[in-house]
Amino acid sequence: MNVFVTGGAGYIGSVVAEQLVASGESVVVFDNLSQGHRTAVPAEAVFFEGDLFDRAAIDAALAQHRPDAVMHFAAHSCVGDSMIRPFEYLGRNVVYGLNLLQSLVEHGVRRFILSSTASLFGVPERLPIAEDERIMPGSPYGESKYMLERTLPWLEQVYGLRYASLRYFNAAGATADHGEDHHPEQHLIPTVLRKALADGEDAVVTIFGDDYPTPDGTCVRDYIHVADLAQAHVLALRALDQQSRVYNLGNGQGFSVRQVIEAARRITGRPIPVRVGPRRPGDPPILVASSEKIRRELGWQPAFPELEQIIDSAWQWHRRNPAGYDDRAAAAVVSPK
Repeated sequence: MNVFVTGGAGYIGSVVAEQLVASGESVVVFDNLSQGHRTAVPAEAVFFEGDLFDRAAIDAALAQHRPDAVMHFAAHSCVGDSMIRPFEYLGRNVVYGLNLLQSLVEHGVRRFILSSTASLFGVPERLPIAEDERIMPGSPYGESKYMLERTLPWLEQVYGLRYASLRYFNAAGATADHGEDHHPEQHLIPTVLRKALADGEDAVVTIFGDDYPTPDGTCVRDYIHVADLAQAHVLALRALDQQSRVYNLGNGQGFSVRQVIEAARRITGRPIPVRVGPRRPGDPPILVASSEKIRRELGWQPAFPELEQIIDSAWQWHRRNPAGYDDRAAAAVVSPK
């Protein structure tokens, strides 16, 4: 297949592009590089720099490359930030997603995979969270993804679009070539590992709230290795000829913020001091997924289910790339003679 990947220069998108290439698919990456990195795009992929606000750019890319399927990762994706800038998320994520969807149906693309989120569920009524759990987004970010999810069945009914909505529960870890490099970084594991590489005050991790109703008072999350997440995308893509699908993706077990920090201390050998700050708006106490449906229907099986495996893979990447993808960009510069 020829697969069009929006946000393919970002963290998850670049790993999915990497696995698509490895599985023999042709890949076109569409990214504005506002959060992604040009050097994260696999060398075998075609790169098209463009923005989803620009329908003409989307149309031009789709007309030129004529993809069989579209995977959509490009989005503003930080829960806490969405509580501060709701219009940025409810506006851009939804409008830009609709721009993409309108263009792809007009260009005859009938396979679509949406990068969705566990933030659909707010404070869930049941744990682990299955696909039929009550949806009540806990943040504007989660609401923006839910708006797109609700659009997809209508597009299937009207245009015959087959889709998969994949709801992530804290992607983490790294492959040999691709890791997590956001500026600023707001995700726990890369934040902790960057602190492990720092000294003094720069090495202190802030825990946002230690008074949650959890065993140690800190939030509990379900971490999934980014390579396992990417493999789920490949499986879902190949299953779209049968029917549209919705899956939750996680490991089915939760770890608290303090447990993650303690595991990082063991793996890095660094002290990683902490301070406790106030809660962040939009953070539910516990999010843990049930992935039984995708395991049963598609045979998905995480290859890296252990927290230590996930953190160690990320640590190895950060040690090799202490400045993130900036290291690669600097290495690519040829000094003038």
